[in-house]
Amino acid sequence: MHPLIRLLRPHQWLKNGFVFVGLLFGHAWTDPALAGAAGNAFAAFCLLSSAVYVFNDLMDREQDRRHPQKRHRPLASGAVGVPAALTLGLACLAGGLVLAFAFSRAPWIFLAYLALNVAYSLGAKHVVVLDVFIIAAGFMLRILAGTLGIGIPPTHWLLLCGLMLTLFLGFAKRRAELNALLGESAGHRRVLEHYTEPMLDQFITVAAAGTVVSYALYTVSPETIAMHGTPWLIATVPFVLYGLLRYLFLLHRRGGGGDPARDILRDTHLLAACAGWLVSVAVLLGGR
Repeated sequence: MHPLIRLLRPHQWLKNGFVFVGLLFGHAWTDPALAGAAGNAFAAFCLLSSAVYVFNDLMDREQDRRHPQKRHRPLASGAVGVPAALTLGLACLAGGLVLAFAFSRAPWIFLAYLALNVAYSLGAKHVVVLDVFIIAAGFMLRILAGTLGIGIPPTHWLLLCGLMLTLFLGFAKRRAELNALLGESAGHRRVLEHYTEPMLDQFITVAAAGTVVSYALYTVSPETIAMHGTPWLIATVPFVLYGLLRYLFLLHRRGGGGDPARDILRDTHLLAACAGWLVSVAVLLGGR
């Protein structure tokens, strides 16, 4: 892949799929206008998230050169120069903002995403626990962009499940960083000196349990059954549970957990769990 393309981290665009969750659970995928609006929100987040990655890599390139994996990034390795990276980042930023203001009913969501990432880069990423909550907030803004931003009211269940899942992924990422860097972790990411493996294991357990319980309660809620016209969403819980347990296996035994998008694309079990969940939900909701 060309270094400029790698700098954009296109595999991370998978995370922007959270934009489509509202479309799925709002029974709006057959509405061309809403589907198009969600597609525009997805494209805007792809451009803005790539701009954030470019500027983060610019700021962290010296530190990345000392990291066993990040030293291969285009800026850290010297494959891409600073002027080219700045030009690319600004182009993505401009394109994303144009899409956000042209097509979204709530462009403030995209501005909040950018402000959140600026705060993260300028110091919040060094504050233990808050760093992971900021990562989770970025995912929550994606969900809001695909609901409020296109005219679909988000349910409290959707927001709760999204929060629990993204906190799980965030703490798993910190655990993976500790695994990869061993005793030198604080030198690569300052906040890691405040985390310990037992502490993160407890955080991950709480978030994983919260994800499964909140999603299971959502599927059997009378409100959910009335909205979707089926009591069988509970049948999709095993896919969620298997996916979380497989992710923990990769985290502890296969060196995974540091990059959810890459892990999903590389591991057939995770990919099958995600595909099984998506297909089963689509079939159940489509039969309404």
